[in-house]
Amino acid sequence: MKAKIVTLPGDGISPEIVAEAVKVMNRVAEIYGHTFDYEEALIGGVAIDETGNPLPDETVEKCLTSDGVLLGAVGHPKFDNDPRAKVRPEQGLLGLRKAMGVFANLRPVKLYPQLLFASTIKPEVIEKVDLLFVRELTGGIYFGEHGRKMVDGPDGQPVEAAYDTMFYSKPEIERVVRVAFELARKRRKKVTSVEKANVLESSRLWRETALEVAEEYPDVEFDAMFVDIAAMRLVRYPEVFDVIVTGNMCGDILTDEASMIAGSMGMLPSGAIGATRPGLFEPIHGSAPKYTGMNVVNPLATILSAAMLLRYSLDLDAEADAIEAAVQKVLEDGFRTRDIMEEGLAQVGTREMGDLVAERIA
Repeated sequence: MKAKIVTLPGDGISPEIVAEAVKVMNRVAEIYGHTFDYEEALIGGVAIDETGNPLPDETVEKCLTSDGVLLGAVGHPKFDNDPRAKVRPEQGLLGLRKAMGVFANLRPVKLYPQLLFASTIKPEVIEKVDLLFVRELTGGIYFGEHGRKMVDGPDGQPVEAAYDTMFYSKPEIERVVRVAFELARKRRKKVTSVEKANVLESSRLWRETALEVAEEYPDVEFDAMFVDIAAMRLVRYPEVFDVIVTGNMCGDILTDEASMIAGSMGMLPSGAIGATRPGLFEPIHGSAPKYTGMNVVNPLATILSAAMLLRYSLDLDAEADAIEAAVQKVLEDGFRTRDIMEEGLAQVGTREMGDLVAERIA
């Protein structure tokens, strides 16, 4: 196969981890007889620095004409520390998701047995965890109307206020819930829809719609759950979940919580897919600029995101399996980056971990 892959190194440590994922994909291409052509493009803070735009038109064009997109992460404190900044790195990521039409974010949470004690949660609670989040990605409060205005304060005097609107249409909900059910059919055939229907009108529409879609899948078990209950069960009874489908903001928060089950954010990949290809694949962690250039961050989430790219955008299941097996073999052999280090094992850096995985591709 010949495929065009766009890489978006992004901010902070992102160029380092993307480089390791490319190293592993090149090893896959060598062994399996593929040709992967790479094009690099700007996004996030580096794009603002160079062009004034977190998502240049050239980047969008390259992504839309590719076979798959691999992203590092975006974000930098110099933008976070200015609350009135009108241009932010995260706008590039949100805009790219919208432009690519990738409305379903897939975030698998599977604990490698070698990392059972890397999590702060009791081993007996998490040892059987194998779940998949399907997070709606292009709607909800992150894309709803927002702004600031003056309102009357408690004492009757004008005060500044801000608002963000949670907005979902029925078709937006239907399509992402349907993705969850289709994926559940290939797993353990259970879908849990998560929202806050006891308080929010948008969540009531979400639950009603999910129930309607569930009727089309009589072979799949379905339940609906409030987000606060789901948050508690994730750290107490996580084995009860198979596929969790939820809105944009709830999914953002719950998947970060779930990363602690796996021991580190550095272990969790993600992929964003839509009705058509290409897909957008990235680790769930941030850009960690304070570690830039130190060769200490964990590249495994990005390497596993590359495996998802091969699986979901290129239909290369065997090759994706080979990467995932290589990651497990590296862990079995006792190698760890700092975030998952345990006493008595061998600590390695970012580049060394990439080398170790590439060497074990079979």
